Amino acid sequence: MRSRGYDPDLTPPWKQSGKDAPELPADPGLVVEEVTTGFCGAVIRCEKTAQGPTVTLEDRFGKHRVFPLEPRGFLLEGKVVTLVRPRAGGGGTAPRRTASGSVAVPGARARVARAGRIYVEGRHDAELVEKVWGDDLRIEGVVVEYLEGIDDLPAIVRDFGPAPDARLGVLVDHLVPGSKESRLAARVTGEDVLVVGHPYIDVWEAVKPSSLGIAAWPRVPHGQDWKTGVCSALGWPPNTGAAWQRILGGVRSYRDLEPQLLGRVEELIDFVTAPGG
Repeated sequence: MRSRGYDPDLTPPWKQSGKDAPELPADPGLVVEEVTTGFCGAVIRCEKTAQGPTVTLEDRFGKHRVFPLEPRGFLLEGKVVTLVRPRAGGGGTAPRRTASGSVAVPGARARVARAGRIYVEGRHDAELVEKVWGDDLRIEGVVVEYLEGIDDLPAIVRDFGPAPDARLGVLVDHLVPGSKESRLAARVTGEDVLVVGHPYIDVWEAVKPSSLGIAAWPRVPHGQDWKTGVCSALGWPPNTGAAWQRILGGVRSYRDLEPQLLGRVEELIDFVTAPGG
């Protein structure tokens, strides 16, 4: 039996090339793709083992995989590279995290926008998503747009024309059983359209009260404008725009948001960036 290293039918294409792959220090935060599995992640650490040096990668979902530091074993922006252990004294710091908790990619350039989109109800929703997930969205090439309400959602979806290579994700406020929002969501949800939502009346409530220095979001009597009622109950000036800036200023990272919103936004990003999306 011939050795795999010398059999052109068995040797992967990236190892058949006669060109040498450039060596690159596996510094923490560097994002690469492992050639045999397609696993893409940021370097967490390099270690010596009995079998040889290894590198640990973490993908955007927090999953870790350990790979050997083999020649021509990784791709960087589509080009084959050979990762080597960082120089002594280098790469010892933990990688920087984005506001969403993902590993930050040093010097990363924004990806060309995908055909797919994420729609949110209003400007406040869009600003909150941008503040927490903006870095991730730019790397993934995902554009977020706001609708100023979802009463015309079926027509909006028809105009968009969802397809396998142009998926549409929609984030809806107050998506609870029996609501108007749930009925609209049921009308448009399909293979290339995903509508998810949080249970809050408004995205304001998705910010943890503790992050704003308040005990809880106040209850507003039925029939009263919710945002105006919140401002009144908290003793804030009756200016909802100024109130929102105060709320947004209290958000520094995903830790300041309720899980019911975090999970839904991550779900939409996964949906529109899935293979074929």
